[in-house]
Amino acid sequence: MPLPLLLFDCDGTLVDSEPLLAEEMSIGLSSIGLPFVPADYLGEFRGARFRRIVAELQQRHGDVDPDQLDRMESTMRAKLASRLAEELTLISGAGEALAALAAYPSAVVSNGPETKIHTALQTTGLTDYFGNRLFSGYTANCWKPEPCLHLHAASIMGYNAHDCIAIDDALVGVRAALEAGMTVIHLNRFPDAEETPENAIMISNMHQLPTVVERLYREFWRAPMPKRSTGG
Repeated sequence: MPLPLLLFDCDGTLVDSEPLLAEEMSIGLSSIGLPFVPADYLGEFRGARFRRIVAELQQRHGDVDPDQLDRMESTMRAKLASRLAEELTLISGAGEALAALAAYPSAVVSNGPETKIHTALQTTGLTDYFGNRLFSGYTANCWKPEPCLHLHAASIMGYNAHDCIAIDDALVGVRAALEAGMTVIHLNRFPDAEETPENAIMISNMHQLPTVVERLYREFWRAPMPKRSTGG
């Protein structure tokens, strides 16, 4: 049988961008009167769409002038892009995992803008690996935790949901892929603080990923050899 499609989240799964994102988000949001510290992102909002975070903060602290918010977001994203291009590194084990799984079809599925995904992959040397197989919530106009971004990526790649394995570190992505009907591997790097949802498979580091994917392939995708008839 054909190999399953591997759908990788980007931030926190392939690249260690979340500390940089959390810092720049904290600076930007706090500057317009929405109190926010890096730990808020890494704890409560990890993986969420930026405007959903803003909406939640405005419910707690009051509305912000839309023009001011737009200017802040533009400045924040420009500063983040500069830091990503200079400081970004791979998540430990991600490069080795991708090399071991090179035979599998794959794509990136991220809530972030395409420009941010391109910068992340280029900085960490993954552009050649994924090529243009990048699916952004901003391009599809659909974001995790809704399942439609994963389903959009699978459809464009020519796969049914049940023939996909999604790999994500954030609960919003794990839940989105589960709702989409995919096999889901949760890269749970914070097992003391975060519980892997039911029906998802937990790994604690990317070094474990190839073994889990190969086991899933053997169990669910590789057709068993037909039994020979013994006559009688």
